Amino acid sequence: MSEQVELTDPVDHSVGGMYGHLFRRGFHIGMSIIPLIYYEYGEKLSTMVSITELQLVSALTITIVLAEGIRLKLGVTIFGQRDYESKQVSALAWGGFAVGLTFLTLSEYPELVWPLILSLSLGDPFLGEIRRKGLDAKSVFIYGSIFVGLIWVATWHFFDTPIWMAILMAPICVAAEWPRLRWIDDNATMLLIPLSVIIMLVPWL
Repeated sequence: MSEQVELTDPVDHSVGGMYGHLFRRGFHIGMSIIPLIYYEYGEKLSTMVSITELQLVSALTITIVLAEGIRLKLGVTIFGQRDYESKQVSALAWGGFAVGLTFLTLSEYPELVWPLILSLSLGDPFLGEIRRKGLDAKSVFIYGSIFVGLIWVATWHFFDTPIWMAILMAPICVAAEWPRLRWIDDNATMLLIPLSVIIMLVPWL
């Protein structure tokens, strides 16, 4: 999340106003389907273009980076983006890049990829909306940690994610949204910081 968003309601910065804001939230939540596409259809899709699944992920990630470079060169924003993203890397591009790295690093561990992606796709909009309600930072952290923890519990039920990781990773995922840096969006930090922690834990899982 950029510094500018903290100054006023993000709706004020959204291209398209409230409709653009809602579209952005809906798109964010829609990212939840990405692991399903990869694990259910990734092999079929990659076979269609005669490459491996990871090569397909790499190609898509590179495409996102190149497309973002062109967008920045032109200085344009699209419906749902923030107005200040005309001059900085967008949340969409950061999110796509981080998702790509997540699959390239942990594709063999769907039980870890699922909660990481869902913590971003569902957790980030949840944090943003309860913050818009005027809750203080402590309350946002507590409610956010509970919400993200429930995501990890759900993936324990459906994908055999180690249950103890819900207690460890929920506050880490929420805290990873805190940095207010102009040059990197929380769509990246909410994946890359927890991803770094998990990479260190993989040998013991």
